[in-house]
Amino acid sequence: MFTVQAVETKLPVGGRELIIFTLSDSSGETAEAVARAALVQFSPGQASIYRLPQVRSSQQIAGLVRELATGRSVIAYTLVLPEYRETLENEAKKCNIPTIDLLGPLISRVSDLTGAKPLSQPGRLHLLDDTYFKRIEAVDFAIRFDDGKNPEGILQADVILTGVSRTSKTPNCMYLAHHYGLKAANVPIILGVDPPLQLFQVLARKIIGLSIDPYLLHDIRATRANALGMPAGADYADPEKITHEVRYSKKLFRELKCHTIDVSAKAIEETSSEIFLYLRQ
Repeated sequence: MFTVQAVETKLPVGGRELIIFTLSDSSGETAEAVARAALVQFSPGQASIYRLPQVRSSQQIAGLVRELATGRSVIAYTLVLPEYRETLENEAKKCNIPTIDLLGPLISRVSDLTGAKPLSQPGRLHLLDDTYFKRIEAVDFAIRFDDGKNPEGILQADVILTGVSRTSKTPNCMYLAHHYGLKAANVPIILGVDPPLQLFQVLARKIIGLSIDPYLLHDIRATRANALGMPAGADYADPEKITHEVRYSKKLFRELKCHTIDVSAKAIEETSSEIFLYLRQ
């Protein structure tokens, strides 16, 4: 049976923060993602999330709900099996714990509109199917052709990211591979070093230039240089050199005639989503 002993000291009482327990008969990632998307609309300290995945029986649910009844909490769940949902709702009602069904209403609506009966099989979001293996292959590709290691990867890639150092080329390649199954290579732009010839041999629409505000880039690199113990005044974090690098990168983007994205203060998820939408067009 699950236990919440790890969070019992954090369970809210009175005016303390709300605990959102995300319950699932699979990994629980979907419920947690939805809960996090909701919580960013509130100031910090209002609520926190605790994931409870891999529910395996109605008895387990009943015992878990009883353990959660001691604090100020809500249960947001993604339970596929109808009997699990029914058990949770009944037990939560007995303990006066609010619940939010994140998956059931949509499944029911799709069933009504299509006339198809749900499969009711937990874990289907993570099936080891062709899509899964395509993503794994794409992740392996991103690792093998990271940071311009092998220019031949440029010719095999679905998308090529290019930009100066610290424009999040590698994280975006990994995200595109893991979430969209895209084979993404990346090529660093280095002042005074010619880019590989292969970059000019692929279709311009496959190339994404990542630009960044030079002042923000300086802050990022200065922090990075300090963490690596680089000497003060190193070219890597020199404001004037950074400005030249950014200008050079924009000049190269124009030569490549590629689509560009400003990644200044932009999360990896936002940049990758923008890249994917552009490629899909």
